[in-house]
Amino acid sequence: MAAAENSLPGNEASMPLVGHLTELRSRLIKSLAALALCTVLSGLHIAEIMHFLTAPAGTLYFLKPAEAFLIYFKTGLAGGAILASPVLFYQVWAFVVPAFTVHEKKTLLIVVPLSLSLFLAGLAFAFFLVLPQGLRFFLAYTSDTVQPMLSMESYLDFVFMMVLPFGMTFNLPLVLCVCAKLGLMTSRGLARKRKFVILAAFVFGAVITPTTDMISQTLLALPVLVLYEGSIWFIRLILGK
Repeated sequence: MAAAENSLPGNEASMPLVGHLTELRSRLIKSLAALALCTVLSGLHIAEIMHFLTAPAGTLYFLKPAEAFLIYFKTGLAGGAILASPVLFYQVWAFVVPAFTVHEKKTLLIVVPLSLSLFLAGLAFAFFLVLPQGLRFFLAYTSDTVQPMLSMESYLDFVFMMVLPFGMTFNLPLVLCVCAKLGLMTSRGLARKRKFVILAAFVFGAVITPTTDMISQTLLALPVLVLYEGSIWFIRLILGK
């Protein structure tokens, strides 16, 4: 039975390095094609996207002739990546899943939607909760002689650097569970590293958020810790690892 299982086309043991590279190239091409198509679709609705993203800041200005064009292109690309995220997440997990057994590959039907849902939840959490806190903190430094005049480039770079990391961070439980399923870690091992994770979460929050206030950094660090603890319990109780 073991020999039969190892001979299956999707089993990692039967796929040489060239096969992995060929599959990786194929999935990259599909991902880039989906990204290009969705970027075009995003560009067709760029005015609505810009209105949504800039609503918290109000009137913005561009200071260089090409700034508006470059920002619209960057925004369209980011919008395209979000639109294409179902395909992108599928390609990533479909490349990882061949390391599982045939029975475990069925988890792809659960992993991909869950990964996408966590990503979108992270974006929403950051945009509607963390971003307003960051803006409120920085725009509070005004006076009669000092007034904010935000440029498109500085504001949207701030938005992207603030929001996008949350989408990836919210996938932490799924990554940990997959690693546990592959036998790379256990709940006991994760629990022993808790104090290091707490330190790393706050350092990560300080590095990844483009702000210097503790509120924004804590709002990123706390979800990481909650997701980490939830992963430990899930791995222990559900996966039995």
